[in-house]
Amino acid sequence: MRTVLDAEAAAIRAVALTPAFFETVEILFRFFRPRDKVLTTGMGKAGHVARKFAATLCSTGTPATYVHPGEAAHGDAGIVGPGDCIVAFSTSGKTREVLDFLRSGRDLGTRHIVGITSHPETEFGTLCSLVLDMGVIEEPCPLGLTPSASTAVMLAIGDALALALMEIRHFTREDFGRRHHGGYLGQVANGK
Repeated sequence: MRTVLDAEAAAIRAVALTPAFFETVEILFRFFRPRDKVLTTGMGKAGHVARKFAATLCSTGTPATYVHPGEAAHGDAGIVGPGDCIVAFSTSGKTREVLDFLRSGRDLGTRHIVGITSHPETEFGTLCSLVLDMGVIEEPCPLGLTPSASTAVMLAIGDALALALMEIRHFTREDFGRRHHGGYLGQVANGK
């Protein structure tokens, strides 16, 4: 347990804070109109992180939805609008379905594509207007393959983006409470 926790914490601490982070926050804040949305995407474990990122954005005041890149090739790309921003997660930067969706997003006129990857030099990086580089990550699993440190980094970057947006939007406890009207968090936000 300690080995895995240490590896994931070290991978998160190693992420470089670059201008791309601030530019991404600015895109998601300044160039966002009420009818626009953030579309998140990723395949496999990265897809689960992308889905969580969309949920966190929604609950903190930024409209977002997850688009499965495989389903996008069969009609779900119809959700893409010209003012939207796609945030794509792919450690390798080589996932065929994600690349296909990003190409489709460009063809449909999406305004910005932000990529979160360990391989910005790939085609994935060239399809993105901004890349948040996760850096070189060593997975702590005995095979060096199971996404663990990489997904921890993706989660941390997504949370950092969402919370920065929440702060500059002056998103209040009351705003939070209105979006969490059920369950424990809603009760806490609403002072119950």
